Amino acid sequence: MPEILLATRNAGKIREIRYLGRELGVHWRSLSEFPGLPDAVEDANSFPANARKKALHFAGATGLLTLADDSGLVVDALGGEPGVHSARYAGEPKNDLANNRKLIANLRDVPPDRRSARFCCAMALATPGRVLAETTGSVEGSICDEPRGDNGFGYDPHFLLPELHRTMAELSREHKHAISHRGRALRAMLAEIARLFASESRTP
Repeated sequence: MPEILLATRNAGKIREIRYLGRELGVHWRSLSEFPGLPDAVEDANSFPANARKKALHFAGATGLLTLADDSGLVVDALGGEPGVHSARYAGEPKNDLANNRKLIANLRDVPPDRRSARFCCAMALATPGRVLAETTGSVEGSICDEPRGDNGFGYDPHFLLPELHRTMAELSREHKHAISHRGRALRAMLAEIARLFASESRTP
């Protein structure tokens, strides 16, 4: 069975990716199996660039085919914040509750009709020294003051989907995966991985 390393220690991301990729016939490994590895330096100014850096870093460190993502929340009224700093918006150590408190505090004087936002995700698949595939996904919404729902993580309880009148954290797992930024990027990536494996199987 092919192996792919998931270049994250985020338990929520790991669950989502393993769930959506369950039918690909892949053994999904995680960074928890490599506790001594140093983290990648995520100092790029875009989600795709950070995804590439992580994929190449951990592929080089382990020799494994590696799938990395970089994702976050972009809020128009905050000039694109928290953006690539989403995971550590409130500083170190990263903390979802602190991040959400800072987000809502920064939007205190912004009316609801000006709180447009989107979740963005970029993924990269790499072997040591080479990026094989890249995909992206996004979902539009707005930010609400009060957290709602228990089925998500990160900013999900504050990310309102206006057409559904629910936050991302109020959706079922299946519904969230169907429309989420990560779900969209991952479905495109799984198609790329399937094509890659099919091409390799045809090579004499």
